[in-house]
Amino acid sequence: MLDWNKVQVDYDVLVEKLSDINIETRQRAALQKQASFYSDILDLHKQIVACEQNIKQCQLQISQEEGEMKELYEAEIHEIETILSKLTSELEDVLYPVDELDSRSVFVEIRAGAGGQESALFASELFRMYSLYSEARGWRTSIVDYSTTDLGGYKDLIVNIEGKNVYKYLKHESGVHRVQRVPKTETAGRVHTSTVTVAVLPEVDEVDVNINPADLRIDTYRAGGAGGQHVNKTDSAVRLTHIPTGLVVCCQDERSQIKNRAKAMKVMQARLFEQERERREAVEREQRRAQVGTGERAEKIRTYNFPQNRITDHRTEVTLKKLDLVMDGDLNDILNPLIELEKSQRRAKDIVFEAK
Repeated sequence: MLDWNKVQVDYDVLVEKLSDINIETRQRAALQKQASFYSDILDLHKQIVACEQNIKQCQLQISQEEGEMKELYEAEIHEIETILSKLTSELEDVLYPVDELDSRSVFVEIRAGAGGQESALFASELFRMYSLYSEARGWRTSIVDYSTTDLGGYKDLIVNIEGKNVYKYLKHESGVHRVQRVPKTETAGRVHTSTVTVAVLPEVDEVDVNINPADLRIDTYRAGGAGGQHVNKTDSAVRLTHIPTGLVVCCQDERSQIKNRAKAMKVMQARLFEQERERREAVEREQRRAQVGTGERAEKIRTYNFPQNRITDHRTEVTLKKLDLVMDGDLNDILNPLIELEKSQRRAKDIVFEAK
């Protein structure tokens, strides 16, 4: 909860400093930015307080009125509450800005973990789950690269999901997904536990990540897997290696080598961007001694219990008895609490500028 009296005092201090004609140009620009921020939130806060006071006055009148007048006051309260909700939302957007990457498309990397064939099969089911969810939201899904097992599972898979606000809804899927069920290969009917790791990377622009061409090694090879006459006929698949970091990206989904190279480059840019972002978050984590960024990826984030048709997200402690529906793409009841959790975490941060 902000101390609005302190915010007002800080704003007054800034205004006083800006009145100094001897202040340096660079310092004045910084102070003006802070002062503008304070002015905006103070104005919104004053409007919110006025709305709350008007609602109290109307509620007092309602307790003293009957009939048509009472209905008029009730209608006025409803109108003010609508305005209040809008103002509160605007204030939160200013105080706790959303992730600037939320609107972007993503690359989802799904990899089989502990559990061998069973893990690879579950990786393919997670891909199906994300595909169905994406289809329901009108997003476009395409495979970038993959490797399969002889039972039809995926050892690893990279998927490009394009659309509006994809990262906002899917970024919390990064982490370890644990599945508990009787594998198809199990003859004794025992429940096994397997894991699959998921990484969600926001798609980035060339201006976000500048890759020196001299730092890239580009290899071509013949695509594998299903594909008819095209497979093993041309060297259309592309492997990019970023020499300074050792990161490797392959793409074999497209028939054109040029298209595969472009797609692989986008994945490489996304990985390098994420690597740098995680480095910055690690620094912040040490400064705040908080658990953010890459630390969460080593933890189990969700358990899929098939015998009990139960799914549990361990970050929000949400448990649903409809695993079958979730695996068919009904993810809203899992994802929405995660989005709300992110909002509450943003609110917990001290983001107001200090007047200096």
